[in-house]
Amino acid sequence: MRINMNFIKLTGLIGAIMGLYAFSNHRSMQKKVAGINIEFVGDQNLYITQGVVNKLLIQNYGPLNNVPKEKLVLNTMEEVIEANEMVKSAQVYLTVNGELMSKITQRKPIGRIEGSSKFYLDDEGKSMPFSRSHSARVPIITGNITGKSLEDVYEILKFINKDDFLRKNVIGIHIAEEENYQLKFRMEHFVVNLGGIDNLESKFRKFKAFYSKADKDKTLNDYAMVNLEFNNQVVCTKI
Repeated sequence: MRINMNFIKLTGLIGAIMGLYAFSNHRSMQKKVAGINIEFVGDQNLYITQGVVNKLLIQNYGPLNNVPKEKLVLNTMEEVIEANEMVKSAQVYLTVNGELMSKITQRKPIGRIEGSSKFYLDDEGKSMPFSRSHSARVPIITGNITGKSLEDVYEILKFINKDDFLRKNVIGIHIAEEENYQLKFRMEHFVVNLGGIDNLESKFRKFKAFYSKADKDKTLNDYAMVNLEFNNQVVCTKI
């Protein structure tokens, strides 16, 4: 029987490679965590701190320094961090140097609810508790707080945050009743009566045209109310 030496060599080479891989993988898993690094992605206003994240991990897993890598279950660590009400998402992984890395994206508040219950409204329209670490500078929402009115306020806030002028100047939304929303501005004394959330783009376009002309004429302080409820016109009430 003729022996194929090339086949034997190839089989031996594959076996050696597999053996080295298994040995290397075993050695790698035996290595211990060299340190922990927590990084916040995006907004650097910290509603949750590195200390809080470390505490969460220690409470669930104990001290992680010098723990063998094979004992780590990274996806459950992500779930523990994401269970915190300030966290939107978390990614946990090990670097080639054995460092445990956690990249965290926080939730983003866009409005502050001041009613019988006090909380933030986040950029997904969900309630978010206040943070002990940082207070967000966002429009304050007052008045008749209901599920429907908060859904409408969320749509208004989304529109405001897409517009540089509105984002810088609107500091509050008062809910007179459902379908009747009033905006408070940073510098001027007048109230902008928005009405419902229909035709927001048209309403704000009319308002910005009025604002630009009144600012040029230096008459902004002459008005107590600017009403945008009516089609194709801005109705103003003087002081």
